[in-house]
Amino acid sequence: MNLFDLKDRVVVMTGATGVLGKSISEYFALQGAKLIILVRESSVKKGDALAAEIKSKGGCAESFVADVMNKASLEEAYARIIEKYGRVDVLMNAAGGNMPAATVAPDKTIFDLDTDAVKTVSDLNLFGTILPTMVFAQAMAQQKSGSIINFASESALRPLTRVAGYGVAKAAVVNWTKYLCAEMAMKFGEGIRVNAIAPGFILTDQNRSLLTNPDGSLTPRAQTIISHTPFGRFLEPEELLGTLHWLASDASKAVTGTVAVVDGGFDAFSI
Repeated sequence: MNLFDLKDRVVVMTGATGVLGKSISEYFALQGAKLIILVRESSVKKGDALAAEIKSKGGCAESFVADVMNKASLEEAYARIIEKYGRVDVLMNAAGGNMPAATVAPDKTIFDLDTDAVKTVSDLNLFGTILPTMVFAQAMAQQKSGSIINFASESALRPLTRVAGYGVAKAAVVNWTKYLCAEMAMKFGEGIRVNAIAPGFILTDQNRSLLTNPDGSLTPRAQTIISHTPFGRFLEPEELLGTLHWLASDASKAVTGTVAVVDGGFDAFSI
């Protein structure tokens, strides 16, 4: 028995075209999963290119248009996926993001916070997780099996400066994860599990300008992060893969409602 076997599992992933998403989606496809990438209309070329790249390496991947903030578009994609694949085994809610206006800059105070921007960031991270779940978990409820993996953050575990709106939203994602695990198990059976992963600090297109200078050196904020990380470095996207594989597979069949922290010790360290 191979508890980690992912062969032919139908895996639906949002947020797959970013730095983290590309690494994760390629890994799952090359483990034998049938990967479905959900992208917005504006990102169709990116989604198709990623699927083509994965196929060129021997994996099974396909890109579908769906906006995580638009339930109707998600339902359209769901209908097409069920028609073609017949099931959904894993849902990875990796879509999310931040925006400068939803933060409090060093030279500003909380009274300068743009609450409209906070709402936008909160909607994207929280409802961008809730809406895909409401749609794709329908298949899991019918199957009586499935694994939902939400993407939390270090900022969900402790307040971090410069991520006011994002931190609030990711904290809500953690609460939603814990709520949903009980809701799904008690009403649809223990075969449906809901967990979250909280990645540590990884250089991505989204945070690179905040953590590195134009010459590639670390900003003061990045230096503070590194000094509070026992590993003494940023993580690599590939270092999330083992945990995600475990959460998606039968190896974690009794694990639900948890937040798996993968951060090089950041959350455990204090002075």
